[in-house]
Amino acid sequence: MTGQDIPDEFLDGYTRLLADASATGRGLTRDELDSRRALGERAADAGYGLRALVGAHLARARAFGAAPRAHGVPGAAPPVSAEAVLAAVEQAVDAFAEGYERAQRLAIRQEEATRREFIDDLLHGRSDFGLLAERAERFGLRLSLAHAVAVAQGDRAYEDGDDAPREVERALTGRFGDRSPLLATKDGRLVCVTTADQEDVLDFFAKQAHAATDGGRVAVGRPQPGAGGVVQSYEEALSALDLAARLGLPEPVLRAADLLVYPVLTRDRQAMADLVLNTLGPLRAARGGAEPLIETLAVYFDAGCVAAQAARRLSLSVRALTYRLERIHRLTGTNPADPMHRYTLQTAVIGARLLGWPAREF
Repeated sequence: MTGQDIPDEFLDGYTRLLADASATGRGLTRDELDSRRALGERAADAGYGLRALVGAHLARARAFGAAPRAHGVPGAAPPVSAEAVLAAVEQAVDAFAEGYERAQRLAIRQEEATRREFIDDLLHGRSDFGLLAERAERFGLRLSLAHAVAVAQGDRAYEDGDDAPREVERALTGRFGDRSPLLATKDGRLVCVTTADQEDVLDFFAKQAHAATDGGRVAVGRPQPGAGGVVQSYEEALSALDLAARLGLPEPVLRAADLLVYPVLTRDRQAMADLVLNTLGPLRAARGGAEPLIETLAVYFDAGCVAAQAARRLSLSVRALTYRLERIHRLTGTNPADPMHRYTLQTAVIGARLLGWPAREF
């Protein structure tokens, strides 16, 4: 669009201002500046580009300066004071652009508020699913399809506009273009929502988010159908992050599908608490309490019950590790090296870490 395509309504009174400035040399009054700002806001709301609008102002000023003028001729236009006209053009265009930018900022804030409200409703299922599906189309989502949600968490909280989410968004847009997923921040975390058939998008998001959050952890929920499926996948991703923190899992990217055994283990919380107390409770009698011995068991099991590898991870000698395992055997009556006892001990250790025992008694 060029300046010639701009309707006259957005230049209303502009020529008169230039004529007054040429005749009197005065600057624009406050009311005149306010009128320019109001026109700028209206032009922004109407969707016209600022470049074309400024071009229209300059073209009108050029036409005004080129109009025939006579000295001493009754009824003729007074001679043009170029300096005064240029000053008036500068003031008018500046005020017009200020109004235009003010309207743009307001529109952006409103759009951000609308997007934030949609994200909150989408991830928490607080809206009627039919209405939510209609709103989702505006943001490129078709909730009739199955979707998966990935969540990235770093050492600090992130908000929209921070470097990390902007960096991830640029990378995804550059890589996938129209296939780019919905990105947002929620409760300080980075969130990615995409259709279930775009596993490559989730993998790329995980890689970029891990780097952008300086080694943060990413969890991916299972694909789920419908608007309610987005909520379920999001909650699975959050649960995976919580499990990783409590269990000290080292993996930078976690998939909820690979962690389904843990919700099963904790579904009957009372039964798990009983197993922990009955199996590991005697370790509280050890010097230093139960925590060091529980950590020893956890590392030993994570190392595949290979004593040398577990000892290295704990910065112990193999002899010291063996002594600890023997101590556990004496206190609990279960032998970590015995396959018959190993499953009970390992399940109890997992339960202790999930329930926060022994730091949290129950």
